[in-house]
Amino acid sequence: MEKKVYEQLNETLYKEVLPNGLRVFILPKAGFHKTYGLFSTNYGSIDNEFGYQGESLTRVPDGIAHFLEHKLFEKEDGDVFQLFGKQGASANAFTSFTKTSYLFSATDNIKENLETLINFVQDAYFTEETVEKEKGIIGQEIQMYEDDPNWRQFFGILNNLYPKHPLHIDIAGTVDSIADITADDLYHCYNTFYHPSNMTLFVVGNVNPEEMMSMIRDNQAAKTFPDIRTIERHFPEETVADIVPFSRLEMPVNRTKVVLGIKGFTENLPKDAYELLRFRTSLNLLFQLLLGNTSKNYLRLYNEGTIDDTFGFEFSLDRGFHFADFSGDSDTPDVFSEAVEEIILNFQTDPEVNDDNLTLLKKKMLGKYFQSLNSLEFIANQFTQDLFGDMTLFDVPTVIQSIQLEDVLQAGRTFINKNAFSRFYLEPITK
Repeated sequence: MEKKVYEQLNETLYKEVLPNGLRVFILPKAGFHKTYGLFSTNYGSIDNEFGYQGESLTRVPDGIAHFLEHKLFEKEDGDVFQLFGKQGASANAFTSFTKTSYLFSATDNIKENLETLINFVQDAYFTEETVEKEKGIIGQEIQMYEDDPNWRQFFGILNNLYPKHPLHIDIAGTVDSIADITADDLYHCYNTFYHPSNMTLFVVGNVNPEEMMSMIRDNQAAKTFPDIRTIERHFPEETVADIVPFSRLEMPVNRTKVVLGIKGFTENLPKDAYELLRFRTSLNLLFQLLLGNTSKNYLRLYNEGTIDDTFGFEFSLDRGFHFADFSGDSDTPDVFSEAVEEIILNFQTDPEVNDDNLTLLKKKMLGKYFQSLNSLEFIANQFTQDLFGDMTLFDVPTVIQSIQLEDVLQAGRTFINKNAFSRFYLEPITK
């Protein structure tokens, strides 16, 4: 078992890769009452065409990763949620574009609940009858999201930026796509992506790392898994020319919801994990310098009425994709889009992008980070999302402190491309 001490954070992280390939991380937190266990597979909604190295690829229906997440809780002898409840734990799960995670939180019976978490995720039970029943439930969930303006706005810009890539498809799929899912499809995806070598187990709380790791080793040693095989995924190739510059949709909203998106291209990304984390942090700092709520640009646009307190932005970087989106409600969507785009395109000469402002923002970012570490829920949910090779959530402070103004400018030069911009408007219904 490896032990890594983060002296600046007063944290000690334990790591072990088991013979079956499972990566296990344990973060003891003395003085905390609650413990979180999170079991994740490197498998999400975009992984719909795949196969083992050297074999032909399989294409499965959209939404199957999310469907599989739902079905894993249902076993032949009952619902796993009830078992967690009896053991005093709260359980949940979520599917993203690239990962599916299962988690519990509890103050007692930690070993029992952790074993329950591991065992239910590593034991699949599907029948055609239960699969058909689930289609109606998930179909209702899909329709609920289709009525959510913010959700439609987000996938509207993704559809513009990634018209061929499965990223633009709702994580839950469509009513038509889930209608095609069979029990055999679920078993095929499960057997491919739920192998321990494609998974990460993370435990954080008031636990003894040696005892916890020993229990996990014993649990895995008692089970038999197929040999480790390399999974290959296929995604359509896209160029700048594939980006849809503008689209709109009408929905029953009071004001137009605007989103300006910028697509990044994987070939431009750093290959080193540490540099990748620096790149992501540098771009977040650049956008805060340009349009954060303490910047002069933000205050000017706000005072002019171009933006209001609905304005926000985010930079997303994950396996196989990265993009930025800037959104808000506006009565003058063209003015909004053009003003924000102009600020971003002229980042190299913007007076807000200077050493003094960067120093202040880095302190603010560090402050928010350290505050977040008081939440075990934040640590549990972010840890597996923020694994960049050997880099983890706990390397973030070192990364933030290392960034200089030239790093921020270089990240902007790498990412910002006038031809990679797109706009999406969600407009009120006109009679």
